[in-house]
Amino acid sequence: MEPSTSRFSEPAHDTVETDVLIVGGGMTGAGIMRDLALRGIHSTLIDRRDLCAGASGGNHGLLHSGARYVSNDRESAVQCRRENVLLRRLARRCIEPTGGLFVAIDGDDPDFAAAFPQWCSVAGIACELVTPDEARRLEPHLSERIIAAYRVDDATVDPFRLALQHVAHAGSLTGSSYRPHSDLIAFDHDNDQLTSAICRDSRTGALLRIRARQFVNAGGAWAGRIAQLAGCPDVHLRYSKGTLLISHDRLTNHVVNRLRPPADGDILVPGGTVSVLGTTSLRIDDPDLAVPTVAEVDRNIAEGAMMLPVLATTRYLRAFSRVRPLLPAGDDGDDRHAVRGFALYDHQGDGLTNFCTITGGKLTTFRLMAQQAADLVAARLGNTTSGRTDTTPLPEDDSCRWTEPGAAPRYWHLAGNRDDMVLCECEMVPQSAIDEIVRCAPGAEEEMTLEAIALRSRAGKGPCQGSFCGIRIASYLYDRGHYRDRTGLQHMRDFFNERFKGMRTVIRGPQAAQMELAEALHCGVLGLDALDDEDDRDPLTQRLETGATDD
Repeated sequence: MEPSTSRFSEPAHDTVETDVLIVGGGMTGAGIMRDLALRGIHSTLIDRRDLCAGASGGNHGLLHSGARYVSNDRESAVQCRRENVLLRRLARRCIEPTGGLFVAIDGDDPDFAAAFPQWCSVAGIACELVTPDEARRLEPHLSERIIAAYRVDDATVDPFRLALQHVAHAGSLTGSSYRPHSDLIAFDHDNDQLTSAICRDSRTGALLRIRARQFVNAGGAWAGRIAQLAGCPDVHLRYSKGTLLISHDRLTNHVVNRLRPPADGDILVPGGTVSVLGTTSLRIDDPDLAVPTVAEVDRNIAEGAMMLPVLATTRYLRAFSRVRPLLPAGDDGDDRHAVRGFALYDHQGDGLTNFCTITGGKLTTFRLMAQQAADLVAARLGNTTSGRTDTTPLPEDDSCRWTEPGAAPRYWHLAGNRDDMVLCECEMVPQSAIDEIVRCAPGAEEEMTLEAIALRSRAGKGPCQGSFCGIRIASYLYDRGHYRDRTGLQHMRDFFNERFKGMRTVIRGPQAAQMELAEALHCGVLGLDALDDEDDRDPLTQRLETGATDD
């Protein structure tokens, strides 16, 4: 590669140094950070938004047994089986061992159902035949039309807590750091190496130069764009958009899978007090344009209701879409038939010796992906320490505990502090949780957004979807001095806008009434819809900006 520097000429405000810069705050990026730290290597992890902002945080939360892939992707099935066993042992507080059911209903291909146990056996996956009556005893909402059922070792995982604990552990081991809101805009080159990355703070516009010895691209669906910034055009991905729904209630105790080739609405995953239904698959050209549609929501519900009729009448809180980064296959067919493997690019063929890309895969295989990337990086640094993520339990960190469903009311009750006001009544999140998150959670900042706080807690996850607690938490942060001016109202508006993105396709029945109330509060009372109009500011904004207080 020709000696060069980035064409970005605007000077960076500050410069920091690290051994390894990891771009992408999904589970793979967080996993690489911890893997390197266990080898004594310091790293800096950046993301243009926040942890698990892409596919890592936008999925069912399913820790695959591997059974879903036995019919068409045996390698991924075996990888999932092995990683499932490891994560259950090493990250227990992030995993709920729900078990799973695969059920076929009248009209499904009987040959597929009959071949399923043999496919599982070849992949080494435990599979137990149960009668339809036994399946309905385990899950009463199952259809009366079931003709076959099998139990497997599926589980559920909290990706947010998992990522937070990985980042916290890396920080405690080597002082490695995480920087959210850091948008990578350029690299500096020197012959066959990258020397630094230029990042822009997406909130303030401030520039930062990060110098590193090794650079890792763990950008998920955006990995191709990141590689191109480094001058590497060889990372090609397919973008498969999946749309999922979150129900008001937990409808099953097991993960329930349709026993057929993968299709829309064929998995229901319990998670805490809710369930997640999905997913569709649609090829798109731009991963930034993944939004749910009413047609996709209706399709998921109609298909899901065939195996669980209750899904036709249940209340849904929100829908969301994320993008699966798929490795290109030899044909241009249905993305559901694409393998779910991953690829590690060392980019030496592009003339770089200190840049690599890890992409593809899925949440269940993140640890394996991180290990392979960390092996390459460590070898390039001359570090001969073997990876230990397959034997070292993930330690707990109090600042990461607030994402666990039911944890907040339990901790609040045990503390017995009557002055610890509950700010989110749906999920019983007290002000002490907000204090701890703002003070020391991974990615904590001087002025955390409401969205960042919600990612690190259960705030905004209940039936009102933050309509009330968003106001209460923002008010509390003003009282505590974390918010001091107009930006606090902007954080509130942005939080409600993000909530609305997921609610607008499920505004029906009780959720429609909820939205009417939210609009009255946010627009009629607070005037957040007019917040950008500088010449017609609402009285509350004017008082905050002038520092006026009541006598």
